[in-house]
Amino acid sequence: MKILIVDDEKLARDRLNRMIAKLPHYEVVGQASNGKEALEMAASMSPDIVLMDIRMPDMDGIQAARHLSKMTLPPAVIFTTAYDDRTLDAFETHAVDYLLKPVKKERLEAAMEAATKVHTGLALQISQSIEGISPRQHICARVRGSLVLVPVDDIYYFNADQKYLTVGHTGGEILIEGALKTLEIEFGDRFYRIHRNALISLSRVNGLMPKNNGHHVSFHGIDKTLEVSRRHLSKVRKIIKNL
Repeated sequence: MKILIVDDEKLARDRLNRMIAKLPHYEVVGQASNGKEALEMAASMSPDIVLMDIRMPDMDGIQAARHLSKMTLPPAVIFTTAYDDRTLDAFETHAVDYLLKPVKKERLEAAMEAATKVHTGLALQISQSIEGISPRQHICARVRGSLVLVPVDDIYYFNADQKYLTVGHTGGEILIEGALKTLEIEFGDRFYRIHRNALISLSRVNGLMPKNNGHHVSFHGIDKTLEVSRRHLSKVRKIIKNL
């Protein structure tokens, strides 16, 4: 499960990071210092769980959680705060839990387990809601005021950047809005996640190559390569080997 930590105090973020590192099945993919940063990072990283402070500059945690709840597949939110005067506001945003600082390991672990169940249940609902419905044959984008349809068969990759997705295809690149997780559910085995910010078309993959002290996927017909995260590397190796 991918975790985003949001707190305006670095010491608080680092403490949560250390605590989560000791828990199995969780990975901290980003840290934000206010609500606005949290929204930007959530759009590009698609976290499963957000640990959110409430009192922060620019945009507080309550406002940020309300925006997050409008995402296609919203993350489960756990509030972490030194104050208990906004408990009702917090739960009106459908937060999973409300932890008072200093957060205790046992309470954090219980909250994370509850958030995992909530997020997994929502993903299952979305998956079931589109089950039996044929995936789209085209991706639609607006380019200079006109609608452009790109056949899914022509797509090499989806790459998340801020609130947009770059769609690499045989004719170049276009930008669309959306979430990688939704595309991952819709297109099933046709596209595979190689990084928290990238899905690739298995039919367009050429191979795996060392690059910049890591590994990148290469494609047939284009020079573009995409980084494979360490977390996904072993599975990507097996999949490419069997292509």
